[in-house]
Amino acid sequence: MKEYKAWIDNFHSLQLEGPIVNDIVTNIDRAYAIGNGEKIHLISEGHTIDENTVRFYSEDSLPVDQDMFLYLGELEIPIYVRGVVRTEKFDEKYDGSREDLGAIYNDIETIFRVWSPVATEMKLHVNESVYEMKRKKFGVWEYTLTEDCHGYSYLFIPTLNKETYEVVDPYAKAVTTNGEYGVVVNLETTDPDEFRETPRPDIENLQDSSIYEVHIRDATIDSRSGIVDKGKYLGLTEKDAKTVHQYSSGLSYIKELGVSHVQLLPVNDFGRVNDLEPNKQYNWGYDPLFFQVPEGSYSVDPTDPFARITELKELIHSFHQEGLSVIIDVVYNHVFVKETSSFEKLVPGYYFRYHDNGTVSNGTGVGNDIATEKRMARKFILDTIGYWLREYRVDGFRFDLMGAIDLTTMQQIQNSCKKEETPILLLGEGWGLQTAFSSEKLSTSFKSHHLPGIRFFNDVFRDTIKGNLFESHDHGFVNGKGRYIERLTQLVKGSAAQNEDIPPFVHEVTQTVNYVECHDNHTLADRLEITNSSDTNEERMKMHKMATGLTIVSQGIPFIHAGQEWFRSKSGDENSYISGDKINQLDWKRRGEKEEDIQYVRDLLSIRKEYSVFRMTKQEDINRHLHVLITPPKVFGFTLLAYKNDLCIYANPTEKDVKIELPSSGDWEMLVTSLGKHERTYFSVRGKECELRPYEFIILRKSRL
Repeated sequence: MKEYKAWIDNFHSLQLEGPIVNDIVTNIDRAYAIGNGEKIHLISEGHTIDENTVRFYSEDSLPVDQDMFLYLGELEIPIYVRGVVRTEKFDEKYDGSREDLGAIYNDIETIFRVWSPVATEMKLHVNESVYEMKRKKFGVWEYTLTEDCHGYSYLFIPTLNKETYEVVDPYAKAVTTNGEYGVVVNLETTDPDEFRETPRPDIENLQDSSIYEVHIRDATIDSRSGIVDKGKYLGLTEKDAKTVHQYSSGLSYIKELGVSHVQLLPVNDFGRVNDLEPNKQYNWGYDPLFFQVPEGSYSVDPTDPFARITELKELIHSFHQEGLSVIIDVVYNHVFVKETSSFEKLVPGYYFRYHDNGTVSNGTGVGNDIATEKRMARKFILDTIGYWLREYRVDGFRFDLMGAIDLTTMQQIQNSCKKEETPILLLGEGWGLQTAFSSEKLSTSFKSHHLPGIRFFNDVFRDTIKGNLFESHDHGFVNGKGRYIERLTQLVKGSAAQNEDIPPFVHEVTQTVNYVECHDNHTLADRLEITNSSDTNEERMKMHKMATGLTIVSQGIPFIHAGQEWFRSKSGDENSYISGDKINQLDWKRRGEKEEDIQYVRDLLSIRKEYSVFRMTKQEDINRHLHVLITPPKVFGFTLLAYKNDLCIYANPTEKDVKIELPSSGDWEMLVTSLGKHERTYFSVRGKECELRPYEFIILRKSRL
């Protein structure tokens, strides 16, 4: 028997598809649809698309919440909901954004709510019992269980498009092992002692921030880390931990480094790693499953659905006690697998972007793009942001592929974060992506003027310093003997200045995040080994330190990848997202071997913190206080006029000694040099002339008193 299907693509049209279907329609006088016993007459004349496709039209609005069939003569053809869910009318009609969704707990009752306008039936499975849920307005289903449900497991069971599914609540706050069931939780029982009483670190101005990017597992899994709970949330709560060679590690090490914010790679529940056998797999975390649940493989007891909540809170609490703010990396641009996601099972086709021809948009490159512009998708993102702020007391968010998120959603996120007592740091990747949504309405760096206060990873800075990311042998300033030096004035000024050699990257200086290395792509050390293989390892390390120096002293917020300060290597692995601990773990033995190089980074961060001229927030102040100096070819230098001091910064990307003329005579103190004490025999300069060694980066200071 030939198979025919009819699809609702908007509220007044039905598309019939099947082999030679136009012949059947031609020989039938009348067509109608029936749902819940009501007959809807359809018109098809003149609407044959091709021999296998015929479109019917209806004056009446076609229902999407009923089990419907199309009748053509003796044929009974099933009707399925499809493109109608992506229409503006559907978004308006079923706007449930004012409803609280999920398992809403108190010790007397729990209200279970889920949004699925296209479901014809919805059941709730709690422990061993099944309940019929009641349909409310806007496509929301509800059931109230009048007892203390803390610890109860639950699933939603929708029937839609003639099929029945078991679905884990996308709003779940806790799940069983590997996310098989949602779990009702009394969140008050998950708080560590004094978690609510310990204040968030107080940062007067977010431009004072400096960011250190860490992966939970990488940070402590090394056998030489001295950490007890290696690879776990609790591993980063251990204070005064020391490596096997008695150097600080973990939390204490990060505190000593002098950064203000620690950015954690995704901590929400993600795929590819079995909670019960975490050492058999590895993942960065960009395969999101449940956005409001902490990842189970980082817990010391993943079988306890509440342990991971408490442990992550303990991690955040420990960082706050040390004066460190916590940014979490969030992934609202895609899900791990669209077809098996709770979103797709509840409202097929709604939460994801599609091209006009019906194919799924894949601008993210991972198989799907979340339609952040849809009202209920936006609601979910805003609700989730609010939940992490309120329940976990995080201090910022890093948005993965932020350029795929619509402007309105990001603006509403920012407005929500402004209500917090302390400033919330928002930053993301503003890359332009080929997603099925207008580029004019996406949160790319080109639209930074619509997002004041939101910061963007500066790939122009990155590529200028070390070469184009997508050309493996390309050279930049530090590894190409001063290549792109003409760009540096714009970059050290914060990438927002007009009338420079290259156009501004962002609208305001408060929007640039300067970096040369992150979890993605080659580490800087591995990159330099590729681009500068003929140079010695010692020369490459000097280039490396110059790059880090320029990152920290340029206007904007500096971003450092964990281990960058000790020349972290991933053995040349350019995309180590599932490559395992051997490649990804922080090498705590190397940390001890490179103490002098680490101290160089500590000194740079300390200097940046001490002098506000490194952290200016207005372009007019930068133009007044920062002046690029006349230097020998390929050497770059600039001066900063501080309150009582003049500061001079120089970078020599050549293999030669170079004499430079300082901007004024006097007694200049060398605050920091990338070469260290073993190569520098003097650390002060009297007069107006100074010598730069090959690949040296220095900061000099002269008092005006």
